[in-house]
Amino acid sequence: MTEFRTGRNFAVKMDREDRLASYRKRFNLPKGPDSQDAIYFLGNSLGSQPKEAETILKEEMTDWADLGVTGHFKASRPWGEYTTFLTQKLAKIVGSNPEEIAIMNALTVNIHLMLVSFYRPTPLRHKVMMEAKAFPSDQYAVKSHIMFHGFDPETSLIEASGPEGGSVVPMEAILDILEREGDTIALIYLGGVNYYTGQVFDMETITKAAQKKGCVVGYDLAHAAGNIVLKLHDWNVDFAAWCTYKYLNAGPGSVGGIFVHERHANRPDLPRFAGWWGHNKETRFQMGPDFDPIAGAEGWQISNPPVLSTAPLLASLDIFDEVGMDVLREKSIQLTGYLEFLLDQIDSNSFTIITPRNYGERGAQLSIRIPNDAQEVQKKLHSSGARCDFREPDVIRVAPVPLYNSFEDVYRFVEIFAQLI
Repeated sequence: MTEFRTGRNFAVKMDREDRLASYRKRFNLPKGPDSQDAIYFLGNSLGSQPKEAETILKEEMTDWADLGVTGHFKASRPWGEYTTFLTQKLAKIVGSNPEEIAIMNALTVNIHLMLVSFYRPTPLRHKVMMEAKAFPSDQYAVKSHIMFHGFDPETSLIEASGPEGGSVVPMEAILDILEREGDTIALIYLGGVNYYTGQVFDMETITKAAQKKGCVVGYDLAHAAGNIVLKLHDWNVDFAAWCTYKYLNAGPGSVGGIFVHERHANRPDLPRFAGWWGHNKETRFQMGPDFDPIAGAEGWQISNPPVLSTAPLLASLDIFDEVGMDVLREKSIQLTGYLEFLLDQIDSNSFTIITPRNYGERGAQLSIRIPNDAQEVQKKLHSSGARCDFREPDVIRVAPVPLYNSFEDVYRFVEIFAQLI
């Protein structure tokens, strides 16, 4: 880790030496009140727009206008095979084989589809373990499946939390639950990176420990994909789902993705909700009545991909492919560490950082607790051109994204924040 220093000159020096600095020019950043680029620390909520996304989207619109339905076969990127242009590059980001992932639907839809297949409760093994303060949509989905199977979330849902109900969950708390109740747990379902605190869970260790107890293991990677280094295949994760509009910069409401480990590729005992796009490609257009799933994650597809909302992802994945997750993560650690260092220089007891201090346990985010005043501080930051978000009851989330944020962005943000505090 670099030895950080105070003063703007240090930030300027870091930016001058940053080998990823030029990638900032490939994104459109929102403007602040002075019509200059805002300090946009909201990539954990909606990533900035790659400039090439508009070009690609216009190409698809032109193909639609010129070719009509034959664009499925004759477009510059034939729509019938559209997701194949994505899976090779996305597989590198999540650490999988290409056939283990599919681009489809939206995140919560995919969570439901995965739970249909992988939450198979029995009278003796029916519990689900999640982290406390999991993303609400994950909680809604899991609870609905528990009730669908005739169980009660009050007794079938276990929430792992920190000491005295704290939001950051120590590994010991998860392992203790597994040791104590593992034989009754059907599914471990965690956010790979918790949306509220920015905590990164040790997915490799958790997966290994849980599977020793006979549990199925899945992850919501909405805040992990494109943020931290993932090795889903090597970690032996059963399944995962994610969105692409946060760190993957594919635009609002863009298409989601799933991972299904290759050992589940041809399991006829796994139930699934079937649709025609998951049918064997060789016989799909014979329109037969019996479902013959594609081997691998694509067999969970239901409908053909939404091309116009998928196109911007191509632009972002091209950039990720050029940079590589290891290099991106290296800068991310430095950028978030610099933010932490500067915040620690502020002589004030009016805020605390609730994100883990160990850089290996966090992604590109610091969550700052400001009791009684967080929302007002966030509004004033926004008015000053520094963009972050507020989460109830008293937290602002600050996410310096390494692809398009700079060290000077961090310096300017803390300068404004210190004045407000």
